[in-house]
Amino acid sequence: VQLQASGGGLVQAGGSLRLSCAASGGTFSRYGMGWFRQAPGKERKFVTIRKSSGATYYADSVKGRFTISRDNAKNTVYLQMNSLKPEDTAVYYCAARSERPGSDWLPSIYNYWGQGTKVTVSS
Repeated sequence: VQLQASGGGLVQAGGSLRLSCAASGGTFSRYGMGWFRQAPGKERKFVTIRKSSGATYYADSVKGRFTISRDNAKNTVYLQMNSLKPEDTAVYYCAARSERPGSDWLPSIYNYWGQGTKVTVSS
């Protein structure tokens, strides 16, 4: 499975961005699709996942502001980010995981990764 993330950019605090992640080369609907982010000098952290069942989970830091959605017909997952804060500044990565036991928030459980798209939120 190949993942291609896009949609990052520079936005002012309080603004919005929508990230996209297009998948190819696999059965998209079978995978849980997640987003992680990595700020400079920090470890990669879980943001959200939308599982093949439709269940969604969010990190506490983005609840109520970010929304994940997926379009299985287009093999694409989206991350709508509203009310952005400077602390949301990071490189955002999409990732795909097969439905096997393991914690959604661990990067190691994911099978495939996109190349990352940079989001910068200015104050």
